[in-house]
Amino acid sequence: MTNQETPLVTIAIPTYNRASSYLPFTLKSALDQSYRNLEIIVSDNCSSDSTEQFLKSFSDSRIRYIRHAENIGAPNNWNFCISEARGVYLLLLQDDDMIDPGFIEVCMKAVKGNVDVGTIRTGLRLIDSQGKVIAQQANLVRGLSNDDFVLAWMKGRMWPYLCNTLLNTKRLQGIGGLKSKHNLFCDVTAVMRLSIGFGRIDIEDIKASARQHDEERTFSAKVIDWCEDSLEVLDLLCEIVPANRDLIRHEGMKFFSRINYHMVKAVRSPWQKYRLYFTVFKKFNYAFSPIAFLAEGNFLFGKFRSLVRRVKALAIGVIMPLILKD
Repeated sequence: MTNQETPLVTIAIPTYNRASSYLPFTLKSALDQSYRNLEIIVSDNCSSDSTEQFLKSFSDSRIRYIRHAENIGAPNNWNFCISEARGVYLLLLQDDDMIDPGFIEVCMKAVKGNVDVGTIRTGLRLIDSQGKVIAQQANLVRGLSNDDFVLAWMKGRMWPYLCNTLLNTKRLQGIGGLKSKHNLFCDVTAVMRLSIGFGRIDIEDIKASARQHDEERTFSAKVIDWCEDSLEVLDLLCEIVPANRDLIRHEGMKFFSRINYHMVKAVRSPWQKYRLYFTVFKKFNYAFSPIAFLAEGNFLFGKFRSLVRRVKALAIGVIMPLILKD
């Protein structure tokens, strides 16, 4: 790479009480990058564990450790990282996620020195608390128009997580950082605004890992808050991709219904779960029923459909010829 192709990139790690669990793996993945022109910001949200001692044990000049005097909340810590970033591009790396050693280098090679692109994204793998791969998805949206890009996201052809996306720092700061009504879809909102408003580079290869585990704040959030943030994202998408607004609205209603039904599944009370399924159904204008959602993942229902298909095949292949013969 030439000097023009190696601008400063910021990896920002907002953290809270993860010194003895995931933070060491996250930080190591940042330090192990083959791309060398990095600053690594670790923003400690007033941890009560050994985070400070752990970070101060490093002598790497790329690390900039900042400790807040009080807990400012996760969304404010994310936006603090954004305000502190000095790199042309920024990776907001949650303290339980990881990137492959070549992640930054692959992204910067793909952008070819362009400092104005909104986002640069790779494929992604999901891992459990032990680092075992649960699922993975290559980034299959290269060359798609903005409306097809949005629809491809809704069909699972790309996963817009923070850990697999480099964000244009100046553009991100310009739109006010990460924000949504309840700060549940603030990352997706920012990624979509930058990707559609300022262009994107899509890399198919899987180069980042997002961790799924019981500590995630996802499952502690209120379902109604998720619904409201979902509708806010959908309104934004219809606004910034007006050419196919009706199709995006139609597909988005079904897509976000599924997401919020998944949130309802985590609710323990059967009565509350029943009530919330109907609430989501109504919120998304009855676009996709909870019965259909539950049927999609129901093993017995799948077996029943298989049996029906076999009976229909038997009817067509055996019974119908006999009828026609008579």
